[in-house]
Amino acid sequence: MATRWGIVSAGKISNDFVTALENLPRSEHEVIAVAAKDKERAADFAKQHNIPKAYGSYEELAADKSIEVVYIGAITSWHYPLAKLMLESGKHILCEKALCTNYKHTEKLVSLAREKKLFLMEAVWSRCFPLYDELRKLLAEKVIGDVLYVRVDFGLQISDIPRIKKIELGGGTILDLGVYALQLTTLILGNKPLSVNATGNLNEEGIDENADYILKYPNGVTANLATHSRVKLDNAAAIYGTKGCIKIKEPFWCPTVLVVNDEEKVFPLPFKSNKLNFSNSEGLLYEAVEVRNCIKKRFN
Repeated sequence: MATRWGIVSAGKISNDFVTALENLPRSEHEVIAVAAKDKERAADFAKQHNIPKAYGSYEELAADKSIEVVYIGAITSWHYPLAKLMLESGKHILCEKALCTNYKHTEKLVSLAREKKLFLMEAVWSRCFPLYDELRKLLAEKVIGDVLYVRVDFGLQISDIPRIKKIELGGGTILDLGVYALQLTTLILGNKPLSVNATGNLNEEGIDENADYILKYPNGVTANLATHSRVKLDNAAAIYGTKGCIKIKEPFWCPTVLVVNDEEKVFPLPFKSNKLNFSNSEGLLYEAVEVRNCIKKRFN
């Protein structure tokens, strides 16, 4: 039986996610409905993607019992109330990053999902790319020896975009870009650093325009991360060990090229489309497959 999706918000990232779903077997993934605050916008989105139902409120989609799992593509500040609504309505959730704007809300959602026995996943799609599978394998095999230093940076000229500069929209580079740098670091080094030190600059609304982070781990291991909204950085990652180096070329958060001790390996995207808004959004397909596999394994 197909996984039955509902799409929450009819924005650019939702377009890319649904386009990715369209490249998976219909017998495995089916989009049932889309909801937006504007019914006309939802209807236009539904027509564009051949989705049967369009709702002008999120509550209507939450009440649709034919929907099994929802994809939340709304802006970050809406994630908590929308995810809470969907969990209370018995829906599994794939929610865009950052899952919430603060730890308290995140903890509440995790607790509610456990209480309701529902699936809740933050859409850190990076972890689902084949290149990341290869990275896990290389690290497990200690191909570069013991890892001692990790460097990751992510910078784009996006400081004028409302979702980046506005506090009420959950703005800032830490939530929007830092999520990716931190998820890679914790994949490699774990989520228990001895210390975290950070510095940066704030805009007129008190939102971080850029940040530099240093994470110290046991045995002299260090990670150096940077995010920026006013300049473009290398947008790559490097992992240094006692026997060599692994580099993930730009874009490291949705990557296709891995360099292991100067030997390059390419991981092609699963399809090509000119209907996408963001880099390598074809790879959103991977996280949709992961969601289906997790739900089938745990809940069916």
